[in-house]
Parts: sequence; structure tokens; C-alpha cells
Amino acid sequence: MKRLSSIVFAITFSAAIFVSCTDKNSATIKKHPVTLRLSENHGAGYPTALADEEFARLVKEQTEGRVVIEVREGGALAQNEGDAIEGLKNGDLAFTRVSASSVAPYVDKINAIQFPYIYKSSEHMWNVLNGSIGQEILSEIERTSKDLVGLCYYDAGSRNFYVTKPVNSVSDMKGLRIRVQNSQLMLDMCEALGAKGVVGLNMTEIRGAIMNDIIDGAENNFPSYESNGDYSIAPYFILDSHTRVPEILIASKKVLNRLDPKDVEIIKSVAKQTQEFEIQKWKEKEAASEQISRQNGCKVIQLTPKAYEEFQKAMAPVYEKHGQKYMSIIEAIRATN
Repeated sequence: MKRLSSIVFAITFSAAIFVSCTDKNSATIKKHPVTLRLSENHGAGYPTALADEEFARLVKEQTEGRVVIEVREGGALAQNEGDAIEGLKNGDLAFTRVSASSVAPYVDKINAIQFPYIYKSSEHMWNVLNGSIGQEILSEIERTSKDLVGLCYYDAGSRNFYVTKPVNSVSDMKGLRIRVQNSQLMLDMCEALGAKGVVGLNMTEIRGAIMNDIIDGAENNFPSYESNGDYSIAPYFILDSHTRVPEILIASKKVLNRLDPKDVEIIKSVAKQTQEFEIQKWKEKEAASEQISRQNGCKVIQLTPKAYEEFQKAMAPVYEKHGQKYMSIIEAIRATN
């Protein structure tokens, strides 16, 4: 009987120690969560920055505080998107939100989704990105780069021409000098439309360049057009939507490998949940920017379906020069409803 009592006591004591240790470990996890940093180059309140914050909130909530994401906006952690990507590759940063064009040097296939006039609408683009084409490219980021993991796409709207005179057809583009991003693809797009692409000007120099008759306009999305106040000097905003280049939320593979696999799955799932949140915030921002621009004299020109088709057909030499190795993806995009 004494022996039985001793065994019961030993089992009870061991269980008590186990429960005590478990409670301490749980407390330690809650007291010392893993803190990861996310680099965002846009400022606080921008649609992608709001989505970053929502991503951080949901990750903390769904990991029960085990993973905390610190979002730093305004380029506080990296001067540009290239530096942010390098931070991820080195494992110094956990996440960043960048333009798809910034990921293209690591994943060549991304170039296929950036061609001018390839999408019929925003809905068409999202059907491509959320379908097999876009999801395969996200997976390709991890396979090709080895150090990066593609989590989801965010909206960045469409880029449109804005100029000093009305444009209703391709013929109206003839001779216009358009400030574009430093890209041969964009220069060739302008040339195919009869215009001349101009590089070497940053966004803050556009207004002065138009006033000094160096250029006749530029191209960008509505929020950038409005925030720069370019409606005051180039009041005609042409809704041609020549390019739709999405943003991508990416993660450091080195950092994810340090985490519990269950938390990694939560992070991947939560990222996809924030996509619709960001799309809605973008729509709100775009509508507000358009309203402000119109109130300040902007004249929005919506191309007719016939005119838009004319712009698309003018891109034949551009696709011939730049698109040959991506043609299977381009054709698949065109075949997507």
C-alpha cells in the first residue's frame, strides 16, 4: 500500500512539474513573440500601406501573438524597392511590398504581365493574376529566386497618358513628347503610337518640364497625377490604361524558414486575405484622386472601343520586338476572359 501511495505521489508530482513548465513556456511565447519587419516605400495611408497594416493585424491575431509584424512606411527600412528585396534575400527583412517590375530581374516571366494594352480591363487583369497564370508566376518567384517567396498581388491601378491637348485617337498622339519610366519597352510603346518617349525626369520635374516646353505630358495613375498637381499644367487625362503593373507582397525565405511551419501557413493564408482589402482601398483612393483632379480642371477622356482597339493594334511592332519569348503566356492572357 505504501508502495502504491509512493507511485501515485511521484506521478502527481511529475504531472505538476510538466504543467508548470508548459505554463511557463506558454507565458514565454506570449511574453517574447517573434517580431518581423515589413518594408513599405509608400507613405502611411496609401492603399498598400493600409494593406500591410491589415496583414500585420491578421497575422498577430491568427498566430495568437506568436508572430508580430512591424510595418515601417515611407522607405524607413530601405531607400528603394531594390534595396528592400536585397534585405529579404539576406534575411535582414522579413517582408516587403514592391512593384512587379522590381521582381522581374529575378523572375523573367513577370515581364509577360507588364506588356502595354494586354488587359481589356481591371477585371480581366485580376482574372489572370488570380488564375493559373498569375499563381504560377507567384510560385516561380520562390523556385527561381530561391531567397524570395511571393505571397499575393496588390492593385496599383492603370497608367494613363496625361497631356496638354485632347487625345481621342492614335493620330492625336503624333509628335507628343511624353515623360516615361526608364524602360525600352515604354520608349518603344511611345514610338509605336507616333509619340516620343522622354526619360531622365523624375516625377517632381514634370510640371516644370511642361512649362518650359521640354515635354507635352507624362503617364501615371490617378493618385500620382493628383498628388503631384499635374492637372494644373496637363489637364487632359486619357483613360487608355496602357499598362497595369500589379504590386507584389513578398517574403524572405530565410526568415520564413526560422518560423514554425504552422505559422508560415497562417502568414501565406492571411496575405491572400488582404488582397481584396487592398483592392478596395485602391478603388477608394483612385476615385478620390479623380474627383479632386476634376474639381481642379482635369478633363478625363474615355477612349471609344474602336479607338482603344486602334491603340492595341499599334503595339504589333512592340510585341514583335519584346514579346517573342513570352508569347505562350501572352496568348494565354489574351484567351482569359
